Amino acid sequence: MTTAVVERGTGVGALLREWRDRRRISQLELALRADSSARHISFIETGRSRPSEEMVLRLADHLDVPVRERNALLVAAGYAPRFPERPLEDPALEELRKGLERLLKGYEPFPALVVDGTYGVVAANSGIAMLLEGVAEPLLTPPLNAMRITMHPHGLAPRILNYPQWRGHLLHQMQRQLALHRSAPLRALYDEVSAYPMPKRAAAAAAGEGDVPPFALPMVIEHAGRTLSFISTIATFNTPMDVTVSELALETFLPADAETAAALHGGFRP
Repeated sequence: MTTAVVERGTGVGALLREWRDRRRISQLELALRADSSARHISFIETGRSRPSEEMVLRLADHLDVPVRERNALLVAAGYAPRFPERPLEDPALEELRKGLERLLKGYEPFPALVVDGTYGVVAANSGIAMLLEGVAEPLLTPPLNAMRITMHPHGLAPRILNYPQWRGHLLHQMQRQLALHRSAPLRALYDEVSAYPMPKRAAAAAAGEGDVPPFALPMVIEHAGRTLSFISTIATFNTPMDVTVSELALETFLPADAETAAALHGGFRP
């Protein structure tokens, strides 16, 4: 089933103008990209002209509008949604699920997980399960949320030795998403996790600050009496044609030093 949320009284022209403003693109620049005219773009935005379905999708493409919001644009213009929103358990996504499971399994013993558009955990490997040892049980009760687990005072936060820096990175990541997406659930999550109190340890100077790799900010975490250091990468799908798939992200945690790699390959044996 496809979900397209459009505010009452909001026409496609106003929505397109909002996205153009978000992208900081002039009417002329958008017209040149979309092989149209600034006059036609102006008429669409002011409601004097109704764009064709093809034009809505073309403008959305040049404005880099998220797939979910492309459906909203189509509905606002009087057309049917183009992109389905299947649950991940749908038989049509079986091969996708299997592929993600193979990726997660193949990345072990290093941690990796798949999250949706509001950081809900939809899949994870044993490396993630290892890091979650000691996290409060309520945070591990489905539905799991990666941001809550990481930043909650009863989650990973007290064990992240450079928590102020890592927290800043995560909040900035969410802010970038909010600048690109009109997502009330994501905004609510940001307001929630940004209000979490800072762990007492974080009030002091962040440990390991002098050992930051020159190539990326690591997450430095204490686990089983050892200090582990990871850098993360995030991968998404190219040209997704389904709302659910468009919002999935695969995050992998790569050891930032030889000690961390050795610890994970050794299975934390004392």
